[in-house]
Amino acid sequence: MEYHYKTRCLDLKQTLESGQCFRWRKQDDGSYVGIAGSHVLKISQVRDGALLTVSNKEDADYWLKYFDSETDYEAVIKQFSADKTLGEAARENSGIRILRQEPFETLISFIISQNNNIPRITGIISRLCENFGERISDEYGGMWTFPDAGRLAALSPEDLAPLRAGFRVRYILDASVKVADGTIDLDSIYDMSYDDGKAYLKTITGVGDKVADCVLLFAYHKTSAFPTDVWIKRIVAEYYSDGLPECMGEYKGIAQQYLFEYFRKHSSAT
Repeated sequence: MEYHYKTRCLDLKQTLESGQCFRWRKQDDGSYVGIAGSHVLKISQVRDGALLTVSNKEDADYWLKYFDSETDYEAVIKQFSADKTLGEAARENSGIRILRQEPFETLISFIISQNNNIPRITGIISRLCENFGERISDEYGGMWTFPDAGRLAALSPEDLAPLRAGFRVRYILDASVKVADGTIDLDSIYDMSYDDGKAYLKTITGVGDKVADCVLLFAYHKTSAFPTDVWIKRIVAEYYSDGLPECMGEYKGIAQQYLFEYFRKHSSAT
């Protein structure tokens, strides 16, 4: 079935190629196909939103939540307009959404992202799923689930050698073991404050401030998280050395995405 999601604030390219997710593949017709949990989706951009190709209404509901249909992005952009620089960045990149992704997949994906680039991250995650996930569809060249913590916790570093993930293998296994044996309860983070969730995630080997913030933002929608990389440090130093603008409010994570994309594009154009 097809579900027409009407919205003015969803650009698939801006959102799915923004570096917050790594398992979407662009098709020859311009659509994207992806998988989250056991849900497979083909999604196409249309003038007034997006067209979702799903198997049933439950799948449609899942994906609407995934694409954060509950947040009023127009209101957020209006709020950001109180700051000139952030307002420009938000208006130009108004199609970016903060995706609500599966927590364990997000945790492992951003552990893999450390000191890495998007093509290489995507390759490692693809090999991880194809080697240790479950093939649930033959469509679109095959779709594999992300392996669960128990599956990965049972593996050795040698088992993960085909991933070519380098030093990150140790961190992948530590996170998997801690989730599998209950040392880390990922579901409990939904009810934690931003600060408590961050401290909790950082008890996992290899999870520092940046990875924890990415997981809190892209899996738990804790928009107080403000992941900081080299780009964001430069932007803050140049424009917000006296502190982030008050108009960011509780949406610092959304502001970060707008600013990152705005300055990345304009820096490469000059």
